[in-house]
Amino acid sequence: MRHHSTMWSRRYVAFVIVSSFIVSNNASVTHYSIPEEMKEGSVVANLATDLSLDVKTLDKRKMRLDIIANKKYLDVNKETGELYIVEKIDREHLCTKTLTLCYLKMEIILENPIRIFNIELEILDMNDNAPQFRRDVIHLDISESTHAGERFSLSNAVDPDVGSNTVKTYHLSESEHFEIEVQTGRDGSKFADLILMKNLDREQQAVHNLILTAVDGGTPPRSGTAKIIVQVLDTNDNAPLFDKSIYSVKIMENSPIGSLVIDLNATDLDEGSNSDLTYLYSLYTPEKTQGTFNLNPSTGEITVKGMLNYEDFRIYDMEVIAADKGANSLSGQCTIKIQIEDMNDNHPEISIKSFQSPVSENIDVDTVIAVVSVSDKDSGDNGVVDLHIPPNMPFQLKESSDNYYELVVSEPLDREKVPEYDITFTVTDRGSPPLSDNETMTLQLLDVNDNVPHFPQSFYTIRVMENNAPGALLSSLSAFDPDLHENQYLVYFILEKEIANTSMSMLFSINPENGNLYALKTFDYEMEKDFLFHIEARDSGSPPLSSNVSVHIIIVDQNDNAPVIVSPWRAHGSVVEEKIPRSTDKGSLVAKVIALDVDSVHNSRITYQFLQVADATLFSLDQYNGEIRTMRMFSYKDPRHQRLVVVAKDNGEPALSATVTIKLSTVETAVKAYSDMTEVPLEYDIFSDLNLYLVIGLGSVSFLLLITILVTIVLKCQKAKPSMAAPPSRNSVISERNSTMADSTLVSNDAYWYSLFLAETRKGKLVVRQPLPKGSRYIVSSIPRSTGMSETSGSATSTLQVWSDMLLICCLNPYDNVVEFSTLILHIKLILVFNIIQLCVIQVIFLVNPDSTTIR
Repeated sequence: MRHHSTMWSRRYVAFVIVSSFIVSNNASVTHYSIPEEMKEGSVVANLATDLSLDVKTLDKRKMRLDIIANKKYLDVNKETGELYIVEKIDREHLCTKTLTLCYLKMEIILENPIRIFNIELEILDMNDNAPQFRRDVIHLDISESTHAGERFSLSNAVDPDVGSNTVKTYHLSESEHFEIEVQTGRDGSKFADLILMKNLDREQQAVHNLILTAVDGGTPPRSGTAKIIVQVLDTNDNAPLFDKSIYSVKIMENSPIGSLVIDLNATDLDEGSNSDLTYLYSLYTPEKTQGTFNLNPSTGEITVKGMLNYEDFRIYDMEVIAADKGANSLSGQCTIKIQIEDMNDNHPEISIKSFQSPVSENIDVDTVIAVVSVSDKDSGDNGVVDLHIPPNMPFQLKESSDNYYELVVSEPLDREKVPEYDITFTVTDRGSPPLSDNETMTLQLLDVNDNVPHFPQSFYTIRVMENNAPGALLSSLSAFDPDLHENQYLVYFILEKEIANTSMSMLFSINPENGNLYALKTFDYEMEKDFLFHIEARDSGSPPLSSNVSVHIIIVDQNDNAPVIVSPWRAHGSVVEEKIPRSTDKGSLVAKVIALDVDSVHNSRITYQFLQVADATLFSLDQYNGEIRTMRMFSYKDPRHQRLVVVAKDNGEPALSATVTIKLSTVETAVKAYSDMTEVPLEYDIFSDLNLYLVIGLGSVSFLLLITILVTIVLKCQKAKPSMAAPPSRNSVISERNSTMADSTLVSNDAYWYSLFLAETRKGKLVVRQPLPKGSRYIVSSIPRSTGMSETSGSATSTLQVWSDMLLICCLNPYDNVVEFSTLILHIKLILVFNIIQLCVIQVIFLVNPDSTTIR
């Protein structure tokens, strides 16, 4: 058979073919047998061989297969003549269970000539179905009085399979009360009976859960299960029982009618009506007892029916019966002894003789605020009483006389913590059980102005952005006073304080009612950085109490000041002109742009950029220090005049900027000159029109004059001359090369200005001065640089020049801060003479050695 194991299919087909020939010889019908559930494509038989047909003519003779069924389960291969499975065959679906044999009839039809062959295909059963019960749960009700050996029929299981594959036997789960017995029906079907093996007791086990299993005879066997629930029905086989046979009860006299004496509780293990109980007095219970106490027939409660008096009757005896409501009623009984006890039946009494309320919260300790009396009509311990007030209260009871008490203040009172007290006086006797009575009085406290106003914070820091609008709300400084009424009404003040002859009340205003703080003016961070003052909150009590809080107003800087370019200085926006040698090396300093911004922090951080540059390959600008340097040497193609526009921009939001235009000219030679700086503006022309004849004339006496000047200067340097104007704290460093200076004077009052002279040599060091004291006025001036050209000796660092520089510094240092006018004129003359002598010496050296290199 196709798609199956080759050995098994060939043996099976051989068996089918032999069987089919035996049948066909007797009935002209070809018979085959196959098991159900064969796979699709499996070969059943070769019809061409079995029917002696020529395989080659099957297609021409239009061989076809007709099946008498609602589905086409099989088909014929016209090329090989094989009969094969087209669709799986389910025997249980094809044939009913009543049929022992299941056949599938079909016809093979051939034409030319027409021939019809009848074929019967027997479908053999396989154990492919498990037994199944009609109901998954079987319910049985069995009375606990049922005797052992009783049988109960159970619904049987069904199995669609036939023969040995159908239900064979049943099994029951383990149980000591039940057993199963398998029976065989007339049709051979199997069913089971449940047999009671042991008497049931509902009180021990009311429900039995069993599992019934049906097993078929297939190989391997299949099974199915059903759950059996046996409900045990009750029988009235248990009599009611009381907890005790004798009850002893004590009850106080004067117990109110309806008071519970005892709650009888009899139990019956049965259920339903067999456990419903009825309580009643027996015939042995006296009529007086039955008239004094009431017995509830449903609940068994015994309650007081009449008045109880210890002096009249002390003990009551009764007998109670509990009977169930079963068909054969069962009953049980008990005896009850009720003993009447004497009781404390009079309550103590309390009387408030006097009570003072309200009282001031500052009332003195030990002050009497109430007088209370107590009493009790009972005698003995039942008439002895004690008076109490709640604990943890600032009051104390003091006994003044028999049954009289005074309520006094034991601790200081505070209305802000507790505004009133509910004082409960409780009086209790010493009876058994004790009786008590109570009465509550309310003590109210009057407020006293004993609390100062309280601010939530001890220090307030308020940040205010400069350029604020006048009248702007800065903050709300609200204080709290726990007192009441006028003692908590607060008024706010600014404590007067003057800063720079300005009162705080002229700068700030506070709403006296709610503490809102306002600014009365527009603040400028560059003028005022912060303010520190105090706010006072005062209540309206008598006497008034107050407290104050420190307020620190911090003015926050805005970027409201643009950078100011201070070097190179240009008057009224004019163009700055600079000259440099055309032979300047790569990386040489051309100029330095210095800008200042009076804002603070990031608003004053300045960066520099080229706004306009003629040749970007020639000059570079450091964005942080503003230095303009050459990126290469000048070539003959570069123009002699360069125009550089530099912008200085701060780091604020939005950024502010300033620009400077530098007109740079290149010359063939550079003049070596010294630049000096002083704080006093020069009003005299330092250089006179000296001609060559004067130089030659003075050269003859240069040596004698040089010796005289040296001696004079040394004596002046050694002579101490104290400064009367400012401390000698500045140091000047003079550059050895040409300096780019501003040809103007800068006057400033800014306390944050540092006396940094805004000039720098092209290849030398900055001229630096130390900062001046805050608030001082100072002047920075410079000497205009000479635009003329001179030729000097190549020995620029000669011994004479070094001595001259040293002497010049020595002369300038003692008079650096404040120099008298006459002394200044003397120094200027000495410097002029010294320079003339130097020029003469250089000229003589040049005349003596005409081959020496000309100094530019």
